[in-house]
Amino acid sequence: MATPTHPPRRANVIADREGVTLRGFFGVFRYSRRALELVWTTNRNLTLALAGLTLVAGVLPASVAYIGSLIVDAVVSAMRSAGAASRVVDLVVIEGLLVAAIAAGQRGLSVCQSLLRAQLGQRVNVMILEKALTLQLQHFEDSEFYDKLTRARREASTRPLSLVTRTFGLVQNGISLVSYGALLAHFSPWAVAVLLLAGVPAFIAEAKFSGDAFRLFRWRSPETRMQLYLETVLGREDHAKEVKLYGLGPRLLERYRNIFRRLYREDRALTLRRDAWGFCLGLIGTAALYGGYAWIALSTVARLITLGQMTMYVALFRQGQSAVSAILAAIGGMYEDNLYLSTLYEYLETPVPQGAGTAVRGPHPEDGIRFEDVSFAYPDAEAPALEHITLQLRPGESLALVGENGSGKTTLIKLLTRLYAPTSGRILLDGQDLAEWDEAALRERIGVIFQDFARYQMLVGENVGAGDERFFEDEARWRAAADKGRASEFIETLPQGYNTQLGKWFRDGRELSGGQWQKIALSRAFMRTRADILVLDEPTAAMDAQAEAEVFEHFRQLARERITILISHRFSTVRMADQIAVLDRGSIVERGSHDELMRLNGNYARLFSLQARGYR
Repeated sequence: MATPTHPPRRANVIADREGVTLRGFFGVFRYSRRALELVWTTNRNLTLALAGLTLVAGVLPASVAYIGSLIVDAVVSAMRSAGAASRVVDLVVIEGLLVAAIAAGQRGLSVCQSLLRAQLGQRVNVMILEKALTLQLQHFEDSEFYDKLTRARREASTRPLSLVTRTFGLVQNGISLVSYGALLAHFSPWAVAVLLLAGVPAFIAEAKFSGDAFRLFRWRSPETRMQLYLETVLGREDHAKEVKLYGLGPRLLERYRNIFRRLYREDRALTLRRDAWGFCLGLIGTAALYGGYAWIALSTVARLITLGQMTMYVALFRQGQSAVSAILAAIGGMYEDNLYLSTLYEYLETPVPQGAGTAVRGPHPEDGIRFEDVSFAYPDAEAPALEHITLQLRPGESLALVGENGSGKTTLIKLLTRLYAPTSGRILLDGQDLAEWDEAALRERIGVIFQDFARYQMLVGENVGAGDERFFEDEARWRAAADKGRASEFIETLPQGYNTQLGKWFRDGRELSGGQWQKIALSRAFMRTRADILVLDEPTAAMDAQAEAEVFEHFRQLARERITILISHRFSTVRMADQIAVLDRGSIVERGSHDELMRLNGNYARLFSLQARGYR
């Protein structure tokens, strides 16, 4: 059986702390290319505009500094000669135009980034949801995988654009720094060296603390998910009754606060360390800046450079230091973005076994469903959920599954619908192994209602139509299925009939009773008109006795030519089946008709007698 690949356990992640940091740092550009490709394919025109404006914004600041030095020298010359005043005006106009161009470029960069951020956020969220559609049920029932999904959705949707923006910013400041360095080298190559090296200590500290922040983010996913869950419990209508009735609100809110306090302590400690080290190491850059000022000023006093050149070199040194700081910050930010993007691609690259089946029909339709020595164990479970299940159901036959909660009844249905694959043994439909069936063709044959069926916050008709996506908006199909599910009678009394909004999440939504919701779900199972296998997992648990009797009498008429599998704790319903299988701890311990099992006087007879005693 193909088994899903699970993310590494928490202990392994913690043991690999330093490895995460080193791999992230040395792989700083690992995801940059992929992020650029993602942004490029999201909107090519905006990406080109962003690149062009970045280049322009990188070149112009040095030009402004150079023109500024010419202005100062021109002013000095004008003070000596009146005829040079017009040159000052011309240079001031040129600098004004350059400054306006820089402002326009910055505004253009802001617009491009804003538009790309919206489109890219949507694109990444769609990618996350598209991946979710390909995953198997095992992934959604694995807590470690939910941590991976939580990390991907929390941060990664904003990180690709951040990485691209920082990459472009790196290019922009790199161009600026080259132009600053070319001009500053005329003063002294050592000044360029001081400029470059002064910001390195602060950069190293920032990179180190970025890794620490990422590790906190990665390890605290379970706590974050618990916070989200507590928000759901405290703020949604389907939990409100019990929360109020049992007075759980203050306790759950205090648990929510405690999680925040624990996370806040970690964040505060990291923030204080990060800022303290950043301040101390940043003083090195400040000392280098003012040392450069003194050096340039003394050179001017010694008449080694002109006043205009002094103005230019001071501006170059200040702007150059800002560029160096921006470059190092961009690299540190890219390192952090790569760390967070690793969670996105870790999720998107979760291996999913691809079904190789192509069969759309079996060679022996008369054979029906056959379980041959089927066993199944959930991933990481200590005991198997099913063991050595062997049974057969031919067309027109019905089977009832009986047993205590946890005996394996619903798991057996999950195997039949190929939500899981058997650990050993095989299941055949029409003489063809389920592994060889095309998934769409197989599921078209099966109409199923689970005990924990979905209650979609959508229109009534869409709730019914969800049973067959091809006819999701087909009102005629809705009505036919609702008639079979005995839901049409109460649907007609709703304000807008099949177009009534259900649930309380949206305006004018109507809430249904448990029995009405169950009839909606039963109707959903009848949407698949080609389904010749009906699976009903506790389909009438929320209905009163009269409604249950009516539904099953009606159901028996509709299911005469179909294979029917029924899971129920109500033996008045179970006794209608052709055969009954009693499960205990994953094994079939008894099987036969109602009369045969009563004569056997085993588990079934005991359970039936216990339930019947309650009606006497």
